[in-house]
Parts: sequence; C-alpha cells; structure tokens
Amino acid sequence: MRLGADQLAAHLQRGLAPLYLIHGDEPLLAMEAADAIRARARLAGHDEREVFTAEAGFSWQNLLDSGNSLSLFAARRIVEIRIPTGKPGTEGGQALQDYCARLPADTVTLVTCPKLDKQAQATKWFKALEQAGVNLPVYPVERQRLPQWIGVRLAAQNQRADAAVLQFLADRVEGNLLAAHQEIRKLGLLFPAGPLEFEQVREAVLDVSRYDVFNLAEAMLAGDAARLARILEGLKGEGVAPTLALWALTQEIRTLARLKLGQRRGVAVAQLMRDLRVWESRQNLMQRALGRLDEARVLAGLKQAAALDRTIKGLGRGDVWDGLLQLGLSMARGK
Repeated sequence: MRLGADQLAAHLQRGLAPLYLIHGDEPLLAMEAADAIRARARLAGHDEREVFTAEAGFSWQNLLDSGNSLSLFAARRIVEIRIPTGKPGTEGGQALQDYCARLPADTVTLVTCPKLDKQAQATKWFKALEQAGVNLPVYPVERQRLPQWIGVRLAAQNQRADAAVLQFLADRVEGNLLAAHQEIRKLGLLFPAGPLEFEQVREAVLDVSRYDVFNLAEAMLAGDAARLARILEGLKGEGVAPTLALWALTQEIRTLARLKLGQRRGVAVAQLMRDLRVWESRQNLMQRALGRLDEARVLAGLKQAAALDRTIKGLGRGDVWDGLLQLGLSMARGK
C-alpha cells in the first residue's frame, strides 16, 4: 500500500500495518510520520523498541536473529531499521527480503531511508518492503501548495490567516519546512487563537527561506520574476557558486531551445518532452515557458548564458550576479 504523508493520520486511526517504509528528502515530514507511527504503536501496547542502523560494519544477521528470537510470550515491539545511505548492498538487500518473508509477530517494523531514485525503487528489497506493509514517500511541499500547508498547520493550533498573510509566510519559509514548522509554532505561542493580522506576522516571522538552484530554474520557467529575484539574492547570500546558478538556468534554456526547434519541425510537444526526458513535474512549467517565449528570445538567452560563462572564467567583464539576474528576468518576462 502506498500512502501520502497527509493520509497517514487517517490510516493510523484504522489500525497498524506490520511494516512502514518511510523514504524521501523532507526531514520534517519524515520525522513527523515516524513519530506518529511510534505513538500509535505504543498506544497499541508495543512498549519495547529496538533500533538497527545500517552503517559501516553493521551485521544484517543481527536483524534476522532478532526477528527469529521472539518467544510465544515476548512483549510487543517496535523494530526500526535505519538505512542512512538508502543502499543496503547485496547482503542487506537479501536480508531485508528474508525479513519481510518472515515478519516477526507482535512487531511493528519501521524502515527509514533518504530519497530513493527509480533504480532503488525497482530493487527486490524495495519491492519486498512495499509489499509487506505501507510505502510512505515524503517529499518537499510544492511551492503552490505551501500557503495551504501553512494554513492547515495554523488551524491545528486554532489560528487562521487570510490569503495575503499565508502568501507572505510562504515567501519567508519556502524550501525550509523545519524552519517553517518552528515559525508556525512561534506564532502559536505569541498570539491567541483566532485570526492573525498581517502586521503581527510580519513583525514576528524571520526570513528563513532556503533555496537551491533548482528553485531558481523553476521560477524562471514559471515566469515569476519577483520570486526569481528573491531566490537569486538568497543564493548569493548563502555563498552558492554562481557557476551552479548559471548551470541550472542554462540547462532549462537549452531544453527550451531544443523544444522550439522540434516544434518548428512539426513534432508534437509531448513527444519532444519524452525524447528529451523532461521530468513530469517540469512539463507544465515548460509548456508555460514555451507559450511565453519565442525562438529568438530563447536563442538570445543561450548567448547571454555563454557570455556569463566567459565572465565567470575571467574572460569577460561585468558583475556575474547582475548578469544572472538579467538573464533570468529576460526569460521570465519573455523580453
């Protein structure tokens, strides 16, 4: 069974599965999901807890021995298997398959991994874990869903805010859910239940947003000039190498150029995106950019990127970060 993080609470109210696999790149949601499972298991009488961490030198036989050592009168347990690398190796993969084939009675097993790529999710050990219980991927909250996510969290502490306040909060905490959680909790401590005013929130909330170069490229494709400028300023402040920012923008501009060329040849956009392996999550953004930009603007963007590359290498003059802003804005605005 596959569940989203927002479906876990309702699932746990109905009862416990024998095994849960949590994997993804959002630490707050992963931590909350694991805590919820542990709390529900303890409520069901699983008072003992055993933790196995698959680090260097770990013996997978210890896990198998633990699963086989329960007596008829053993207490209910929670067994946690932590795989920090997401790569159990050949021995570990087989041990996980063997463990799933003979899940210990009166035990809730909780397996945690970082984000797993498609290759990892196609392995036998992953399939065995998925079939033995609940597959719970946890991914970052998408930009467009962040105000709603914040609103739900505020409602849980009997507070509410209008769309403008929620958007302001989203701008301040984007890309950093752990900090977002802390800021929301702080609002709950500072102000009583009920509506939150914009000025209250503005004075109380820090700017804790944390961006990466992929957020920058996303804002460019979406045509969100204000967000692009904000992200670029954040990357500069965090000391991100301008080479990485340029790489992220250039990758998307190069893809747009290939899509424009294919369109001119009469190839369907859907086919082009498949051929170019455009991520499904990026396809809507690409469609918006294609509609906004003509081929000449895209090719001019590639020339701008090439000039910036020379500047970064010391072969040209100018401020690199200002050049990155001009490039991003020209593509975001289509002119």
